[in-house]
Amino acid sequence: MSPAPPVPPRYLNLGIVAHVDAGKTSLTERLLYEAGAIEAPGSVDAGTTSTDSMELERRRGITIRAAVTSFAIGGLSVNLLDTPGHPDFIAEVERSLGVLDAAVLVLSAVEGVQPQTVVIWRALQRIGVPTVLFVNKIDRSGADVGAVLDQVRRRLTPQLVELARPVDQGTRGAAVAGVPVTNEAVLAAVAETDDGVLARWAAGEPARRRQVLRALRAGVRRRTLTPVLVGSAITGAGTAELRRVLVELLPPAANDDGPPAGTVFALDRDDRGRRAWIRLWSGRLRVRDRISIGGRPATTLTEVAVSEPGGARVRRVAGAGQIAVLRGPTARIGDTVGRPPLRRTHRFAPATLQAIVEPEDPSRRMAMFAGLTELAEEDPLIDLHLDDSPGDGGQSAVVSLHGEVQKEVIAALLADRYGVRARFSETSVVCLERVIGTGTAVDRIRQNDNPYLAGIGLRIEAASLGHGIEFSPGIERGNLPPAFINATEEGVRRALRQGLHGWTVTDCRVTMTASQYWPRQSRPHQKFDKSISSVAADFRHLAPVVLMAALRRADTVVCRPVDRFDLDVPDRMVPVVTPVLGRLGAAVMDTSVGGGYTRLVGHLPSAAVPDLAARLPDLTSGEGVLVTRLDHHAPVPDRHPPTRMRTGPDPFDRQRWFQLVPR
Repeated sequence: MSPAPPVPPRYLNLGIVAHVDAGKTSLTERLLYEAGAIEAPGSVDAGTTSTDSMELERRRGITIRAAVTSFAIGGLSVNLLDTPGHPDFIAEVERSLGVLDAAVLVLSAVEGVQPQTVVIWRALQRIGVPTVLFVNKIDRSGADVGAVLDQVRRRLTPQLVELARPVDQGTRGAAVAGVPVTNEAVLAAVAETDDGVLARWAAGEPARRRQVLRALRAGVRRRTLTPVLVGSAITGAGTAELRRVLVELLPPAANDDGPPAGTVFALDRDDRGRRAWIRLWSGRLRVRDRISIGGRPATTLTEVAVSEPGGARVRRVAGAGQIAVLRGPTARIGDTVGRPPLRRTHRFAPATLQAIVEPEDPSRRMAMFAGLTELAEEDPLIDLHLDDSPGDGGQSAVVSLHGEVQKEVIAALLADRYGVRARFSETSVVCLERVIGTGTAVDRIRQNDNPYLAGIGLRIEAASLGHGIEFSPGIERGNLPPAFINATEEGVRRALRQGLHGWTVTDCRVTMTASQYWPRQSRPHQKFDKSISSVAADFRHLAPVVLMAALRRADTVVCRPVDRFDLDVPDRMVPVVTPVLGRLGAAVMDTSVGGGYTRLVGHLPSAAVPDLAARLPDLTSGEGVLVTRLDHHAPVPDRHPPTRMRTGPDPFDRQRWFQLVPR
């Protein structure tokens, strides 16, 4: 008799997500401890958690960067992603969600559904991640699981299946009683999504556990059913039921032997350099394989490690369903290998806040730039902008932000990794400028003090919203060497970073209307002579001066960012909240009522969002839920729009520009 074929490994890539302070990191520690992956559960308050490795994470007691750790439950290998809960780091959460098989959304039995809970839930549904709810902290005074589930039904989903209930909640001895899947309440919930279970239940026939489990698994996978568990991550109450659900109900990773396919979801650095974290959807990756990441030319994998209990272990091969750590190829977050399955990933809106970063020690400026560049590679949403304008104006580093906590994170990383102590300017809202009309300008060689051996004519005109910047060589395409056209475009795009009011100019067309150059020449018996020949730098340096003259004639309007807001407040609070919205400049577009809550939907200037968020807890006794996202930019309704300080030489000042940017 031939031996049975080996059972293929089963993997589950699981996210632990929550509003800040709901207890997700504590739950991660408890699961790791009970699986034997760590000797004792760490404490967030004491800064001893295994997944919060950054010093700032330990000091602040918050998760900043998604961390991967692993444990085993029987034959199931679980790769656990502990993600941030602070609103400033929602981008870190969302880009991790796209590589998950399932998620556990943690709620507090005391605070209930909080603003970030709603944001994360909507992201899970949009991306299509099967989710389990875990109501934590049932041992805390004031715990009320029933009230929390009422909030969940109103604000998240009514399709709940309660698989555990609290005993003596609100006390230190709180415990958990598991609910059998053949319980009448469970059957009633499952019967709404499965005809087989409904038929037996309606006929009064006894439920078959296997059939109910199969229906539950299908409902969870389709996201038509959401299991609910309760417990305490600190005491361990309810975690046995959670582990059972992970094994019995959540869909494991597919064991696909096809061509290698994966998604890069994180980058970090250790003492040996940069590493790329990748979720493998199919196939295998081996050391010394040549692979293409993000469409770049194929390069060799110099090392492959696999997330396992105890950390990432170097292995010769990583397979489908695993999370691997790669060295060798260049990668950015979001890059892919092969053809991963299409997920409904989120297209992040640009940050609406920014700040200038300066080193406390001016001699460390270049070290700061290098550090910020590496951090921006790890987190593209930082959107670092180095002002590299020529001349002696110096460079400035501007980073985009989603909140004030990010300043502290960036400062801590610069100090810890690169030994640079940095300070930040006051955070400001990022506006932009749009062209209103049409403007033209021309500069010719040796006229109007033009020191460059280049002549350029440019026309700038408005384009439709969302068009971006379009550059065209116009009729000069055949009259000018391609290198000079490219240099002109570089100068134009650089100049548009700072418009009439200092903001980035967008949604416009720039066309070359004239050109002039001196061909490559040399004096008798000498080689090429730059002093009598045009070079690309002449066009690159002159283009900003010509463009700004044209832009002044076309004129621009400053546009501020405007968020779309969804605000849920108790019905009785609407008369209190509405006047505040009006004073902050909000425009309410839609109103709906249900379950004792009113949802207000509208637009609000992004600059006013922090003020509304700060007032909301007092206005609504902590019951209001605000969700916002950047929607559009609108002209500032002010005769004196906000300006941004210019950095580097100013091409509006011709003579000064020519002095600071010599030929």
